[in-house]
Amino acid sequence: MEAEPAAAIDKAKLDAIQQLGQMAVPAADPSNVFCMSIIGQIEGHMVLPPQNKTTKYEHLIPQLVAAEQSSKIEGILIVLNTVGGDVEAGLAIAEMISSLSKPAVTLVLGGGHSIGVPIAVAGDRSFIAESATMTIHPIRMNGLVIGVPQTFEYLEKMQERVVRFVTSHSRVQEKTFKELMFKMGELTRDIGTTVIGEDAVRHGLIDEVGGLGKALAALNGLIQERRPKASAAAAPFAPAAPLTAAAPAAEGGLPQ
Repeated sequence: MEAEPAAAIDKAKLDAIQQLGQMAVPAADPSNVFCMSIIGQIEGHMVLPPQNKTTKYEHLIPQLVAAEQSSKIEGILIVLNTVGGDVEAGLAIAEMISSLSKPAVTLVLGGGHSIGVPIAVAGDRSFIAESATMTIHPIRMNGLVIGVPQTFEYLEKMQERVVRFVTSHSRVQEKTFKELMFKMGELTRDIGTTVIGEDAVRHGLIDEVGGLGKALAALNGLIQERRPKASAAAAPFAPAAPLTAAAPAAEGGLPQ
């Protein structure tokens, strides 16, 4: 009978090594912060090959809805290390984050490239690691392309959606963002710019250079700011004191 618990412990350790590469995993205390990671390539409506690390929008959207509805969650931390991916899927995730009523803080670690840029600026506060990078470039199209003017017009509209979202959710000016997007000579196989850490802050894309500690401190600060407002909004309605009856008014004139 004693061999079964020991076997279960050994199996748990083996599973931890296979999944996380280590035997002991620190036990997390109950937290009021929901952490969501966006890694690899952001998958669109087509399933990517199995060797690609992907983030699926159909997985993230229900998680964000659940975090928004949960009474135990007071803030959301979004950690990014993504090469980009599908434009519409990335914008859908970014719109979900920006429309949350609870505080959301984004942290770029490693990279927040391409369509990862709108996601990185979608929160209430944004942070980037000192060595992290963000690549800004024009959108591309895969698959069948019809050689008509409408194809270019469609691409231009898609690109404007990205530009409008980024400029409305960050401090970067539209002119500056487009200059970074269409810059030539910096990327070997593309048009655009790679900005690193402090450069992203200087251009107004990201609020501050910092890591996990700063991001969590900012999120906890936003949570504390929101608490009095939330409690005041939830206060029960108190009816006003009844007014004393006024003297009847004379017919056709003002009250006597």
